[in-house]
Amino acid sequence: MGAIEFTRNYSDLSTNQGFQFEFNCDRCGTGYRTRFQASALGMVSGALDTASSLFGGVFGQAANLGERARSATWEKAHDEAFSNAMEELKPDFLQCPRCSTWVCKKACWNTKKGLCKGCAPDLGVEMAAAQSSRTVEEIWAHSQMAEEDRGMLKEESWRAGISASCPACHAPLQTNAKFCPECGAKIQTKKHCTECGVELAPNAKFCAECGTKNA
Repeated sequence: MGAIEFTRNYSDLSTNQGFQFEFNCDRCGTGYRTRFQASALGMVSGALDTASSLFGGVFGQAANLGERARSATWEKAHDEAFSNAMEELKPDFLQCPRCSTWVCKKACWNTKKGLCKGCAPDLGVEMAAAQSSRTVEEIWAHSQMAEEDRGMLKEESWRAGISASCPACHAPLQTNAKFCPECGAKIQTKKHCTECGVELAPNAKFCAECGTKNA
């Protein structure tokens, strides 16, 4: 018998009573388990162990001989069961030629591209996920923006100079106030034309650049 081909994504659940193996997808973790295959040698060994514990003597000697035979014969049977399990479950897995991972054919294989979905995701799924993510981002952006903040983002307010603190007492200003709430000092801010953005001279009613009337 030649070498047994195997992969890393399996668990050996075999016992002295029989053989069973479990294989898992490297990508999603989905598992496939072979049905338990009872071992005739394991049942005979168990019977000898029981007889040995009850009667000793000749039965004990038989049990010892059985144990020595079991070690070689059981391993041979185990290899055969493992090889059969590989052949049984191999159709459910495919190896990606790009990343070499073994993935389940049912959920993690892109048939059209001949690659695993880790290397070649389903475009429809990715588009739906991207759209949902963008929608969630927009929901958060709009829900966190208060009406007062929206007013500050208007073009005329954005272009106007905004001071973060009072120039007289240096108290912090939470809004674009005209007077300081702490000392009452007038907040001197630069004015800009709402049309072209040019800085206006103090008390100017019209823009010297484009002639637009400014409040």
